[in-house]
Formats: sequence, C-alpha cells, structure tokens
Amino acid sequence: MKPLAFESLPLPKQVLQGIREANFETCTPIQSKSLPITLKNKDLAGQAQTGTGKTAAFLITLFTRLLENNTPPTKGKVGPRALIIAPTRELAMQIERDALLLGKHCPFRTVCVIGGVDYEKQKNQIKAGVDILIATPGRLIDFYKQKFFSLKVVEVLVVDEADRMFDMGFIADLRYLFRACPPYNKRQAMLFSATLNHRVMELCYEHMNNPVKVTIEPEKAVVDEVTQMLYHVGQHEKFNLLLGLIKQEAGEKVLIFCNTKIEAERLEWKLNHNGFDAGQISGDLHQRARIRVLQKFQEGTLDILIATDVASRGLHIDNITHVINYDLPQDAEDYVHRIGRTARAGNQGTAITLCCENFAQHLDRVEDYLKDKIPVAWAGEELFLEARAGKPPPRKRRNGAPKSKPKKQDGRRRNAESPSRRRRPRGRELARTR
Repeated sequence: MKPLAFESLPLPKQVLQGIREANFETCTPIQSKSLPITLKNKDLAGQAQTGTGKTAAFLITLFTRLLENNTPPTKGKVGPRALIIAPTRELAMQIERDALLLGKHCPFRTVCVIGGVDYEKQKNQIKAGVDILIATPGRLIDFYKQKFFSLKVVEVLVVDEADRMFDMGFIADLRYLFRACPPYNKRQAMLFSATLNHRVMELCYEHMNNPVKVTIEPEKAVVDEVTQMLYHVGQHEKFNLLLGLIKQEAGEKVLIFCNTKIEAERLEWKLNHNGFDAGQISGDLHQRARIRVLQKFQEGTLDILIATDVASRGLHIDNITHVINYDLPQDAEDYVHRIGRTARAGNQGTAITLCCENFAQHLDRVEDYLKDKIPVAWAGEELFLEARAGKPPPRKRRNGAPKSKPKKQDGRRRNAESPSRRRRPRGRELARTR
C-alpha cells in the first residue's frame, strides 16, 4: 500500500508549512488511518506503539480544527481552546516541543503546565492567555480548582498514553477533567493508547462521541534494527559486568534503566566514582534538575543517563546507541518501551539486559509477550572489571539534609522518669505519708 502524502490531505497552508519544515513527507500507518477520520471532526480512539507518530497525528488535527473554527474571543473567564493531557512530565514537555515545531506558523499560544517547576511562572503564563494547554493531571487540576481559567471553551480534547493514566492512578482525575469540559457533542476528542483494553474503551464510550476505533498492530514487538542480548549474572557481580560492557560497547549515548529510584541513585554514584560521566532521573529528583540532566544528555555532554520507568515512555532523544536494562522490568510492556528508546528513525541500536536472581522470575513473562526468546550471551572473565572501592554517601531528604537516626533519650533521664526508679520517702517524709 502506497504511503499517504500530507500534501494530499485537506490541511491549511500554515499547517502544511510546519510539516514541510519538520521534514515530514508521508504519513506513518497511524497517521494514514487516523487523519482522514479526525479531519472530518470525528472522535477517535487510537491504538499505536510509542514512536509511531501519533503525537503529530493529533497535533495536525488540532491545529486544523482551531484554524477552521476561528472562534471569536469568549466573554468572562477565558480558558484554552485545546487541552492535551499526558501522564508524565517528560511526555508533556515532548508534546510541547512537537507542537512548537509543527505549529510554528499557526497563531496559537501554547503553554505547558507540569509539576515540579516554577508555580508562579506557569500561573502567569495561563493568565496571559492560552490557546493550547498541555498538562499533567495533578498541576492542571490544581490551577483549575483555583479558577485561573475555565475549561468550558475547550474545542479539542486529547488524552495521550491513556493506559499509562490507569497504571499511575490518574483515572479519577481524568474523569473529573472530562466532566469539566463541554459536553461530548460540543467538542472533538481524541484518545491514544498503547493498548485499547476494556478499561480504556469504557472511558471512551462514557465521555466521547461514538469514537471511531483505529488499531495499528505492530508486525513485531521490537523492530529488527534493535540487536537484543541477555546476560545471566549474579547480583553481586552485576556492576562489574556493567563496567565491562560499557567499555566494550563504547556507545555514544547509553541509557540505563533501573526498577527503583534508590538503585538509580546508587548506580549514578558508582559510575561517577569509577570515572564515567553519568546522571540520573527519577521520581525524587526536582523537575528543574531532571530537565538539566536531560538537556545535557541530549546535547551529548553527558554520556550515560540512568532512569526509572519515568523515561520509558515519552522520551525522544536522537542517537541513543545503547539501552541497558540493569534490572529486568517486572512489566513485559515496559521492556518493549525501554528498548524502543534506541534504533529510532531507522537507525541501528543495541539493547542489553542483565538478568540476576532478584528479577529472573519476570523473564518468562517478557519473552511470552515478545513471542520470542531474547538471545543469551555469555560473559567471559575479561568482561568483569573490578570496581573502585567506596561506599555511596547516605541518601538525602528532599530539602537536601542527610537522613539521620533519631537521637536516643538520655539513659539516666529516662530511668529517673520511670516509676520503678522514683525516690522512696524516708524519715519525716515517711511519717507524713502515714
């Protein structure tokens, strides 16, 4: 089947100009199936894997709808004409970058609202006026309840990574925001998800206007450009093997995934202690610090990025040569999302998984999902490099102060306060008590 060209679609010239400057020529499968539907103002529930172009699909529709409507200014409390909801901060920021690129020639003011960054700055940006609001649920509801804006003028509503919303416990917030927007027949809604399971479709039928279901099933869970390999290794020697693999592979940009933020912090310290330039992003890291680390990694001044699954979706960084699963993920889909950070846009990439006794029980689940075995590689003694000795510093609290053990009460004072240690009355005192 011949790919659909963007020029053949009924798009405004401002949108087409942005598409050309982004070097987009033909539609991806999800764009080819969804755009002819959404450009007719129909609601859509789309299933597609990450990295397939669904962000551009809903942004192109959104720009076209707003340009065609040309809604006059609303009296009273004005709010956004379009609302895009994403589950994570990283994904929201990525959508903002794509919106600014594709909508470069459209007269719309775009604002991204996420937690962990300057509260007053975001509030002032909204109060100054916004056409397209991109947000995570928590900060969005916070501002909405304070009545900084209204959602009654929303013309286009987009929910991205809907299945992730359920996993992160945002579904109640999502339903609240749907109810705050105009009725389903007064706006256009688009929902995209990696899986359109029963829970997601129930949400669609409850809050959308008879959405058209579009499914793009990948031919393979993992593209052929990714070279996968798995090492069986004991937990006690996993870091030594990691050092050897980093040295052997000599990747330009290496992304390492851990299952917990504590492990990510510990691994960052150990790699830096052994002479590597590494940074980490996890839930406890302040948003500004996370942005700085991501920028350094994108620019190439940071060679190794360590992350929890906060980065497995929505993280679009060019030329990641290696993805290393330091911990085998518990969720099979997370494995696919993790290694999907490499081999993007037709490039080659390598995905290495270290399988230790702590997480080996998840391997069958991952391989069942892949419908294939991950090729096993065997590490010779030369791959196990000896790490420099050292003990990581104690973890710090959010305010920067190291955690400390509670002080013990003074033993003498505690005994004095104990009833069994009270001084007994003597002499005249004893006589008075009688």
